[in-house]
Amino acid sequence: METQVMNKQVLINKPSKAFRMASVAMLVAGVAAFLIGLANATMQLNEKGYYLAVLLFGLFSFVSLQKTIRDKMEGQTISKPYFMMCWAAAGSAIALLTVGLVNAELLLSEKGFYAMAFLLSGFAAITVQKNVRDVMALGDDEVSADTDIEVQS
Repeated sequence: METQVMNKQVLINKPSKAFRMASVAMLVAGVAAFLIGLANATMQLNEKGYYLAVLLFGLFSFVSLQKTIRDKMEGQTISKPYFMMCWAAAGSAIALLTVGLVNAELLLSEKGFYAMAFLLSGFAAITVQKNVRDVMALGDDEVSADTDIEVQS
């Protein structure tokens, strides 16, 4: 079933500079915490590589999913296979981290640390991507932070 968006109004609020900076700071904090945790971990190098690959895959899949959802909201045509692939990739990243942590010989507090750093990084990546799209949609940096703009698609 193909969904078409016609005559739909999308209300876009320009994110404040403080919110945009806080989002980037949380992305940096989440990724840095995850990487510092990996650097200080006593696990084998191949395990560290696995968790690094899962983090990078997760960040990419979350941003891609957010972009796809935003494109669909704005009325752009998105193929159903690609849309489903984005959801599958995001779910796979979470599943890979979960399976890795469940089977890891780590303390429960370490497992929780990696899970929380991953989730913080993922949420921040989605938020940063949304902020970028909001600012791009407005196209004017002189619009005040509390201005609402209606986009017709």
